[in-house]
Amino acid sequence: MKRLILLMLLFMIAISACHKDLGHYDIDMPEVPVVSNLDSVYTAKVGDSLVIKPAVTLKSQADIELQWRISVIEGTDILYTGASLRIIFGLQAKRYPAQLTVYNKTNGMKYFHKFFIDGGTEFSKGTAVLSEENGISQFSFIKPDGTVQARLYKAIHRKDLPAHPMNLMLLRNRNTGGTLLGYWIITKNGGVRLDANTMIEDPKYPNQLADNFFVAPDHLEVGALKPHFQGVLMGVINGTLYGGTTNTWDQAPTYGMFAPAEGNYVLDPSFVMTMADAGTTFIGFERNRKQFLRFNVYSGPTYFDTQYGVAPSPAFDPTNVGMDLLHIEQLNNTDCYAYCKAPDGKIYELHFTVKFTGPFEFNALAKRVFSRPDLITEATKWQGAKNGVIYIAAGSKVYRYNPLNEDVKELLTDFGGKPVSMIKLSEDEESLMVGTEGTIYYLDITTGKNGSLLKKQEGIPGTPIDITIRTN
Repeated sequence: MKRLILLMLLFMIAISACHKDLGHYDIDMPEVPVVSNLDSVYTAKVGDSLVIKPAVTLKSQADIELQWRISVIEGTDILYTGASLRIIFGLQAKRYPAQLTVYNKTNGMKYFHKFFIDGGTEFSKGTAVLSEENGISQFSFIKPDGTVQARLYKAIHRKDLPAHPMNLMLLRNRNTGGTLLGYWIITKNGGVRLDANTMIEDPKYPNQLADNFFVAPDHLEVGALKPHFQGVLMGVINGTLYGGTTNTWDQAPTYGMFAPAEGNYVLDPSFVMTMADAGTTFIGFERNRKQFLRFNVYSGPTYFDTQYGVAPSPAFDPTNVGMDLLHIEQLNNTDCYAYCKAPDGKIYELHFTVKFTGPFEFNALAKRVFSRPDLITEATKWQGAKNGVIYIAAGSKVYRYNPLNEDVKELLTDFGGKPVSMIKLSEDEESLMVGTEGTIYYLDITTGKNGSLLKKQEGIPGTPIDITIRTN
């Protein structure tokens, strides 16, 4: 019993001692080095020197070592040691995560500072231009300072592009944050793919349009192609709707290769492509039966013929238009305008909407004689804007057409009597780019400006056909 009491007494003393041990302690924490002159992102061009020289401040005397790590691919790092990072940048043009480690060798502590290196080339920003010079297709590049690298494709490849240029598109896979998939130069009977950073034909992919088919057609005549948000081309070739496949990794050689929408039809080159949450939908026009057709993209492009609902309307029958299509222009995700030539030679404007989601329904809203048939020829250029107006280039002039009230206004800028070979809206639709022989004009089309001149770029070889602007 005495032993038990003694043990209990000792236990209580120990607990009391622990409870009372709450005094203040002086803990000697190591000093944290202060790093300055280190940015979060650095831009480096291939072949140029990359120098990063941070300042490290530490009051106490210590042996400090700076260690640098650049992550190239998963599981592979490039390591450097030194007071500054000084390298000739030779990596590919993309973003690399990097890290500076400040190593205090005196006490063994390490401090980590993360940043990024954006690899680029001289082509990472600027404007690519497709033009036609004396019957020869030309690909050029305008640097941000306005310097024109003319006839770039010919200079790099020592050969000419296919003849009859049509379109120039820089493809990005928006589903993966904008992964660059290169330029496509589209011509009437072919096309060429270029690496966006080197401007060379990338050997990893089919770089000729004729090789971009799972089953190649006997001949190749491009009607019209448009870029899809997943970085592939879709459109009309040989009167058939083709869609680039997205059913694989976007770096695979087969990504973007064409498969047809099988069916008995012959499409006009002009079509509507809408990319909504429910998927991608097309409205095409059958040239022989003179009717609007429906297509959807599921695992691939699928032909639905005239399998769509038709809202009751006295305006026109979309399954029996009875006229030849000249052009379709979609202004937003709802309003579409088709310009058709009747057997008597009159040109009509058809206004319609299509319910692309849910039960597919065609709504014919209006049919009327077009007020300015003199503006429509084979050389007419069109650009429909989301604000509901259509820009029309005819001859040496550009017009702003409002289909709601049929108002037609000539834009203010004079192009010196030269035929307009190109019009294209900027991404924000606040400016319109207009091409004439040797020159690209940039016009202000914001409210009240009516196409006043912002600037012009000269030195373009031949007449501009299409341009695309790269900002990153």
